[in-house]
Amino acid sequence: MFSKDAYTLRRSLLVSVALLLAACTPQPGTAQALSAEESDPNTLGWMQGFPPPADKLIMQPDSNFFSFPKLRWTVCHFRELLPTEQVSRGIGAPVPLAYALDEDAIDALTFKPMGSDDVMTWEESLAANYTDGMLILHEGKVVYERYSGCLDEFGKHGAMSMTKSLTGLLAEILVAEGRLDDTALVATIIPELEGSAFGNATVRQVMDMTTGLSYSEDYADPEADIWIYSRAASPLPKPAGYDGPDGYFEYLQTVRPEGEHGDAFHYKTINTDAFGWIIARVSGLEVTELLSERIWRRMGAEQDAYMTVDGKGVPFAGGGLSAGLRDLGRIGLLMLGEGVINGERLFPADAVVNIRRGGSKSAFAKAGYSTLEGGSYRGMWWLFHNKNGAYAARGVHGQTIYVDPTANMVLVRLASYPRAQNGFIDPTSLPAYQAVAEYLMARD
Repeated sequence: MFSKDAYTLRRSLLVSVALLLAACTPQPGTAQALSAEESDPNTLGWMQGFPPPADKLIMQPDSNFFSFPKLRWTVCHFRELLPTEQVSRGIGAPVPLAYALDEDAIDALTFKPMGSDDVMTWEESLAANYTDGMLILHEGKVVYERYSGCLDEFGKHGAMSMTKSLTGLLAEILVAEGRLDDTALVATIIPELEGSAFGNATVRQVMDMTTGLSYSEDYADPEADIWIYSRAASPLPKPAGYDGPDGYFEYLQTVRPEGEHGDAFHYKTINTDAFGWIIARVSGLEVTELLSERIWRRMGAEQDAYMTVDGKGVPFAGGGLSAGLRDLGRIGLLMLGEGVINGERLFPADAVVNIRRGGSKSAFAKAGYSTLEGGSYRGMWWLFHNKNGAYAARGVHGQTIYVDPTANMVLVRLASYPRAQNGFIDPTSLPAYQAVAEYLMARD
């Protein structure tokens, strides 16, 4: 029998893992009483002092460290709360980014949020979206860089589901190199998944999240799949008598079918974790190792990144990455350069060309994203199909790497918006991004 403290700790870990596993799940009723300025973790004094006062601690076994406003500290400190694995930048010197700052002009830009006749400035939008870090690159040079909240130039921030897009990029690289057949059935690569819903899906259907899977993220239901998945993924030892799956890979083998593969887009994190397994099996490397070998060590990164892991050390391919703002900007430059950065080709251009092609708009429309009408999803990247051909990596609470090929612009935002779902943030984000793009193009 577990003690009360042990139970509390275990429940805490389950909650934290569940929150990390969550994709774009809305959080209706989330309190938003505090503004960005009022909820700044430095203002609130979280984890300050030697030692911090008891009422300023954010730690295990607290089960609410990912609730607002504590999440505004937590997004920069996952390594202090959960086990992680390094994404090494290697031992070479970083390649500095070039700068041509134009911050005052960008701050003063105006736009109209979706569905509104009111005018908002770019600078106002940063606070409205609880921005922790903002980086804009134009024609390969930094034109805007801003830090706030928990983040500074030395820190790392949770990428959340932008992790999926990096996993997807690795997959597209393997496809472009002929090492992975995206028409193959998953079971031919991972025989362990033959009896699951993944087994008869194609690799491409997993990559584009058009699989038919029975998987619920209803947090009000204690028997929902998200809680089963969380128990499996928890890095804590399993309790006596536990007979469920242990770790991401074992859980994936239990997923049952629902609907038809290829029929509709269903944003479910377990697709990405299945793909992490596929990537590892094909490449012989864990996702963290492959990301380091193919990208982080070669793109001139300034900092190591890290990724949370389950109890068996398997990286959370669907949402566990934390990284520095500038290094995520380098990812954007790699996408803009179709695999080339600092004059060096890191992977075939087809990997990015394939993503930019986009997925099925009709399948995507069935998901009902009101702020992303006309969009699609391919290779675990979001395609807007706007006039500039923009696409993005996106993560809960406001994370984005926004790539605009027409404007030759990369925008990276790291944030800690009180609600998880990006649909709350898009109205004051997507028009702002377009306003910056138009300004930069007009300036040239």
